[in-house]
Amino acid sequence: MSLRARAVVFFTILVVTVALDQGSKAWARTLPAHPQPVIAGYWDWELAYNRGAAFSSFEGIAGETGTQIVLSLIALGALIGVGVAASRTTEAQRLKRLALALIAGGALGNVIDRLREGAVTDFVRWKYHDHLWPIFNVADAALLVGVVLLLVDGFSLATRPRRKLAT
Repeated sequence: MSLRARAVVFFTILVVTVALDQGSKAWARTLPAHPQPVIAGYWDWELAYNRGAAFSSFEGIAGETGTQIVLSLIALGALIGVGVAASRTTEAQRLKRLALALIAGGALGNVIDRLREGAVTDFVRWKYHDHLWPIFNVADAALLVGVVLLLVDGFSLATRPRRKLAT
């Protein structure tokens, strides 16, 4: 597969991820103010706006406009880094490219929200008894899956037997 074909696949995954994220967030903004059970006791649709970082961390200190700009600039810098890393993958590194495309799509989806809305739209709430997981969205899920895939790829690379060089 040529570099151009690999780039097309990367950008297709990125664009599909952003489209699913933005479409689901547009739908989520129509939710009522109270949680809507999907699976009672385990999963709700619950609209929230996150001014902080991932999974609502640092929300108390991230409400300022300057902080929003800094978070957006960090994410845009990370997007550039992910794009460079993806462009340096080999043909055989399909899993790594997929992971990087999911990370880029998730990061871009949240940056779009942060720049357009001033906060990231979250709407998926998982819970078990009294434990509530941090509320999240499709972009957060893509980021998480991408990071897990990168770890799997790195672990599988580290455990592969190394071929000895011919001497």
